[in-house]
Amino acid sequence: MEGGEGLNPRAERLATFAKVLRRRRLDVALVFGEANIRSLCDVVCDNGCLVVLPLSSRAAETSCFFVTDFRYVPMVHRVAPWLKTIELRRGETFAEVVKGILARRRIKVARVGYEGAISATRYLQLKKAFPQVRMADVGDDILSLRAVKSVDEITRIAAAEALNDEIWIRSRKDFKVGMTEKDLQRVIRAWMNALGDGEAFETIVCAGANAAECHHVPDDTVWRKGEPLLVDMGVKLDGVCSDMTRCLMPRNADVEYMKVYDVVLSANRAAIAAAKPGMTAGALDKVARDIITKAGYGKAFGHSLGHGVGYEIHELPTARPKDDTVLEPGMLVTIEPGIYLEGRLGVRIEDLVLITTTGCEVLSQSRK
Repeated sequence: MEGGEGLNPRAERLATFAKVLRRRRLDVALVFGEANIRSLCDVVCDNGCLVVLPLSSRAAETSCFFVTDFRYVPMVHRVAPWLKTIELRRGETFAEVVKGILARRRIKVARVGYEGAISATRYLQLKKAFPQVRMADVGDDILSLRAVKSVDEITRIAAAEALNDEIWIRSRKDFKVGMTEKDLQRVIRAWMNALGDGEAFETIVCAGANAAECHHVPDDTVWRKGEPLLVDMGVKLDGVCSDMTRCLMPRNADVEYMKVYDVVLSANRAAIAAAKPGMTAGALDKVARDIITKAGYGKAFGHSLGHGVGYEIHELPTARPKDDTVLEPGMLVTIEPGIYLEGRLGVRIEDLVLITTTGCEVLSQSRK
């Protein structure tokens, strides 16, 4: 076992999670998800297990340790010297190693927290190692903690969104009528790879009527003169994601398209103006949805108004109908109303906003 003194930049979130475990009367939690691990201890590792013990009333700080294989041990020592690290030996499972450590520490285990999204194989390994133990899903607890970003996380996400704006400007200069959707997607990807850390998700490019498909997969459809174009894009930078959707309109767009675009833009602006701490995510969704419904397009807006963004492209909170999550300062959420008329057209306008103490700050600055 290795470890040392140092500072965990996620110490407050980790300590809060440990308190959640104590409140739920869990004896230990095993965290495997790469994004969840990073959010709790700032370690980037795709084959590790962060073991968190509940914070007792007598403890000054969270008790935890990290299990990973030979490939990552030196990195963990370097980036998280405060974290006790245990090497996973060939042939061992995480569950077996954790069980042995807890036994040596004489920690009785009756309830184990795990992420519901882990693989079936890993879950069965846990059940084998702890056959008489009750398993409890703590995935939502971690996601809720991740919903409120730290100052440095907000700074990094804002930088990623600013880079996304820059890449949109650069890409538009390289767009040419006659290119296929895949060609246009490659242009954006090239800039993301050159200036950032690649795509936060697979870039969506929709020419003409293909925009009626919310998550259209770019194909060999040619972008023709006089056709609108919808692009949903996000660059990854320094471990965090960005997200934005813009529509390019032809100068002589038809009346129906302009009408739909104006309705979506009104819904987008109204939701941004309304977003503030203390309101529920469902109430925010309703602001935009009411405008679209009143215009007669309610059934054509079939997805949620927005979602959180962070280490992953879809995080909490989710702005959807009747969601009672209360927005707090430090949360980020996309505002992306849309109208989709199958076989005809599709319009979505998406901005990423930060909930502040008084309202919200729009991080997406590209012209709509």
